[in-house]
Amino acid sequence: MKKIVAIGWIFLVAACENGTTPSASDNAAPAVTQVLPMNYSVVNIYPHDTTSFTEGLLFFNNELYEGTGMYKESKLLKVALTTGKILQQVKLAPQYFGEGICILNNKIYQLTYQEHKVFVYDLQFHKLPQEFEWPYEGWGMTTNGTQLIINTGGSNLYFVNPETFTIEKTVGVNDNNGYVENVNEMEWVDGFIYANKYLTDFILKINPATGQVVARADLSGIMGKNNITPTSKSEVLNGIAYHPEKKSFFVTGKYWPAMFEIRFQ
Repeated sequence: MKKIVAIGWIFLVAACENGTTPSASDNAAPAVTQVLPMNYSVVNIYPHDTTSFTEGLLFFNNELYEGTGMYKESKLLKVALTTGKILQQVKLAPQYFGEGICILNNKIYQLTYQEHKVFVYDLQFHKLPQEFEWPYEGWGMTTNGTQLIINTGGSNLYFVNPETFTIEKTVGVNDNNGYVENVNEMEWVDGFIYANKYLTDFILKINPATGQVVARADLSGIMGKNNITPTSKSEVLNGIAYHPEKKSFFVTGKYWPAMFEIRFQ
């Protein structure tokens, strides 16, 4: 050990004699990009069923799908956007707490919270015999068009084969303060993941290759700012869907009376 220190001292002295000194930047970690603010405007407001404890939200072929939670209340829904009326539904057995939903290859996938089950349906809401086990809690789910992307309430995003349900890649969501917990409902849009951060009014824009949060929108007070009165049961913001033709996002919350069509600026 003493010999190594001595050799290091010789090289340091030699460097100084040659007019060069070790730079602090030589060993510095790369700079972490600050999270940019993401402003938004409200385009339209639609009614939302106040009995829906929203866990998943998406558009597919111009139709709105919603997954809801709570034991004895969990459902998979097709909803009329303009009226908030339920057009079609499947109720989960009372022992299951429904979570995030996703559509890939004309199949609807629905997570459960702590029951480790993933249910699969066709587009007519017929439950398929195909059913998967998920080893973690189920929270949010989206797709990049090839894989399902699932989170579990922590910071990890799991990229999952939709036919075998094996995990093919894991990415940790992070910002300039470290790893970001409570990543929840998600939507894949133009190569980025937009996600609710549970227990906050934040929507995060995430680079799925690195997990880095590149921007963040604060939707605090969106109901009050738009003269919407929450019900006594209304809880946190949760639910984000993207309509590719309108180029708008649609957001709501658990037991909220309204769904907001917004555009990020």
